[in-house]
Amino acid sequence: MDIPRIFNISESAHRIHNPITAEKLAALGAALRLERGTRVLDLGSGSGEMLCTWARDYGVVGTGVDMSQLFTEQARRRADELRVADRVKFIHGDAAGYVWDEKAGVAACLGATWIGGGVAGTIELLARSLRPGGIILIGEPYWRQLPPTEDVARGCLADSVSEFLTLPELLASFGRLGYDVVEMVLADQDGWDRYEAAKWLTMRRWLDANPDDELAKEVRAKLSSEPERHAAYTREYLGWGAFALMNR
Repeated sequence: MDIPRIFNISESAHRIHNPITAEKLAALGAALRLERGTRVLDLGSGSGEMLCTWARDYGVVGTGVDMSQLFTEQARRRADELRVADRVKFIHGDAAGYVWDEKAGVAACLGATWIGGGVAGTIELLARSLRPGGIILIGEPYWRQLPPTEDVARGCLADSVSEFLTLPELLASFGRLGYDVVEMVLADQDGWDRYEAAKWLTMRRWLDANPDDELAKEVRAKLSSEPERHAAYTREYLGWGAFALMNR
């Protein structure tokens, strides 16, 4: 079980696999007013930066689940590095359908709502692991400005304009699902740059070391096209936010 290899290559040097900076990730933890001992479940936990730094800074305990074997191994090393391996653990597995035996104070899925077939399904999945009065944390893209054409939407790597909502529409959709939005931390263009541009150096160094690999042509094509695509489309049109929700 693993994610497509291209992501393990292009994001192998990432600590955060979303367009949010370390500073904003810390601000998110502070905004949630996390208490020591709060149990946090993170589905699609990537390289574990959220759980590990929150365990260090706020004293949370928790579990992360991710399909990438590489990212899971990196998360475990990060836990050792920050000396929080006794408080967090990381499971290499499919987060889709995963329900925690221990009820969480925070149940999170940042940037991987495909595990529940979309936002609504992922919220429903997370709620199954949440204690009464707990917080669901969803990370999701939204349109900063509506793309004028479907081609522009596809330039943002969306299937169509309808794939994402504007920020007001996204916030309203949480209410229709029966949740109050109680906090949010939004990525900015610098966050997108750190997420996207960091891939380019990783890909270039991988290409230099692996010129004859079967994926070399695909990685070369991405490295040649991604800077311009990001500047023209993602950076201008697409936002991303982490939204804290509580059941009404």
